[in-house]
Amino acid sequence: MAVRLTILGSGSAGNCAYLETESTRILVDAGFSGKQIRERLAGIARSPETLHGILITHEHSDHINGLTGLASKLRIPIYCNRLTKEAIEYTLKSTFEFRVFETGSRFEIGDLEVDAFSIPHDAQDPVGFMVRTPSGQFGFLTDLGHATKLALERVRNANVLLLESNHDVKMLQEDTRRPWSTKQRILGRHGHLSNEAAADVVDEILSDNLKHLFLGHLSRDCNRPELAHKAVSDRLNRLGAAHIRVELTSQFQANHTLSVG
Repeated sequence: MAVRLTILGSGSAGNCAYLETESTRILVDAGFSGKQIRERLAGIARSPETLHGILITHEHSDHINGLTGLASKLRIPIYCNRLTKEAIEYTLKSTFEFRVFETGSRFEIGDLEVDAFSIPHDAQDPVGFMVRTPSGQFGFLTDLGHATKLALERVRNANVLLLESNHDVKMLQEDTRRPWSTKQRILGRHGHLSNEAAADVVDEILSDNLKHLFLGHLSRDCNRPELAHKAVSDRLNRLGAAHIRVELTSQFQANHTLSVG
């Protein structure tokens, strides 16, 4: 059976992805309401009752909003590190079944092998994930101010990568609704990747292994889908990497399901 990945949604107000093998079903982050996640899973004929776990990258609301409505009620295990666990408990005030891992470790969920690695973001102990499956390797690299050598090395062999392409620098600088302090945070080394920074990441990790690239976590105010797509596609064209399919994610709807293997 092919491994199936559906980005249920990705943006500044919610992030959630569904990954399924023949025997294991997980979410990566749960940043929409429990009701929204249930509805988006139903759109691909799936339900949260069959989940084996939820991987959490960090404790910001756009990554954990659905945990109370899903994980607490259905007793779905939450996989996160200790500092993220403590932050979730403090924020959500609910009872959860945690499976605590150490950042930098490797662990298994069914037939999945998961690497959790440190990334630079303004959270307690944020991580990216590389999920190894029987049919391919899936990288999840969002919410990082800059791409460290460690992060690049961890996702280098991904066949499929969800990569942050948060903002267009010019649009962010000219935005009149955000105070300068917020702009500094977003542009800082523990903030978010710009479109050009996302293109730089692809440049660094380019290989024959990478076949499919999802651009995620686009700002609703300080980016436009066509700008993100152009920045990365132009770079790939210059590199002669016609084998990589670039796909935008959306805050408002799920992407089509990608089958690998």
